[in-house]
Amino acid sequence: MPEPLLTRYLQPLLAGRRAECFALMQDAIAAGRPAADLLHNVVLPSIAQVERLFRDDRINIAHESMTTRINRTVADQLQAHLSKAQPRGKRVLVYCADEPREEVGAQAMADLLQAEGWEVFLVGGDVPYDEMVTLTGQLRPAVLLIFGTQPGGVPMTRNMVLNIREIGLCPDMNIVVSGGVFNRADGLWREVGADVFADNARDVVEILGELRPRVPGVRPTGLVKQRRRKRKAS
Repeated sequence: MPEPLLTRYLQPLLAGRRAECFALMQDAIAAGRPAADLLHNVVLPSIAQVERLFRDDRINIAHESMTTRINRTVADQLQAHLSKAQPRGKRVLVYCADEPREEVGAQAMADLLQAEGWEVFLVGGDVPYDEMVTLTGQLRPAVLLIFGTQPGGVPMTRNMVLNIREIGLCPDMNIVVSGGVFNRADGLWREVGADVFADNARDVVEILGELRPRVPGVRPTGLVKQRRRKRKAS
């Protein structure tokens, strides 16, 4: 039985073998594998795996940096192959942790949402929370997606959400968090004041497609998606 594509991708990825990684993705696209499927089941899981290995001191900064740059190029290449849905007429503002690895994940997340018809504004990381609040007021998105927050970024995330809610900015906007420390600390999403938590990109896409405008003071039901699906062999 052939190895899953994720396993075959991780081996050259962790070794920094760029050409091999690119060839695997190109071959998969040529064989008819949807680009969205490759982002969901190969690129984003590989980013999560690299994060675990780095956190456990099983790889060093040099190897983590090589994987990030490979994944960024792969995500760029796959974006051109994503199918395009009809525009939804809704905006999503995507913010992420101040780390290159998390920015690649946020970029892939933004590309997937754009393919689903969202008007996406990707900020990335390293933006002061007061500027994020100002930008949110200017864009007035339906959703603010905070992706890949790390432990050191939790206080800023909490302050940003608190500020947005205290001044009544975009009262019907949902704040969604996913990835990073939120996937490891149960209930942390509630502590920072978010409306929705999902632990993987596929569920983020699904949830955003179903969300109704937020009702101030009312926490709707069905806000947590932590379905640990058994993925089909890639």
